[in-house]
Amino acid sequence: MTEIRIFGVAGSLRRLSFNAALLNAAAELAPAGMHIDIGDIRHVPPYDDDVRAEAYPPEVEGLVGAMQRADGLLFVTPEYNRSIPGILKNAIDWASRRPDQPFDRKPVAIMGASRGVLGTIMANHHLRQILVYLNAQTLPGPEVLVGEAPKKFDADLKLVDEPTRAFVRGHLERLGELVADGRR
Repeated sequence: MTEIRIFGVAGSLRRLSFNAALLNAAAELAPAGMHIDIGDIRHVPPYDDDVRAEAYPPEVEGLVGAMQRADGLLFVTPEYNRSIPGILKNAIDWASRRPDQPFDRKPVAIMGASRGVLGTIMANHHLRQILVYLNAQTLPGPEVLVGEAPKKFDADLKLVDEPTRAFVRGHLERLGELVADGRR
């Protein structure tokens, strides 16, 4: 099988983010033949259409290029006020304004971790709505909604809960199958 390259970003800027830790766990748990490149959206400037009309900032060009080169995308996001964080929405807004926007028919998986029992169910739902509008091929359920995250990660933010690790691994396998189906 040809190698599958996934570009992943966490929607959290926190130094001790469970979502960044979940993205790192995904990179560790990726099935054979899949590589997850981890991006950073913290330096993407606030979206400004006047700036876009002049030229895309280098941080945006780098982000869009990484998304375009990837076979699939992975968003790992917390839930803020029943939605996605502004930093993630901002990055998506920048990338989606390109005439060659990187979401069109691109396989995308979503994950999230939260201290709460329900995980990131509303953020996941809202992100799916955005991605449907952008014509992304969003991986259907079952969804990775890691609730009660402090019980599933150790003090070093390593995902140690075996059922969750297995579920993440299975989700990534399904993302790989979606990418492979698109190549046929």
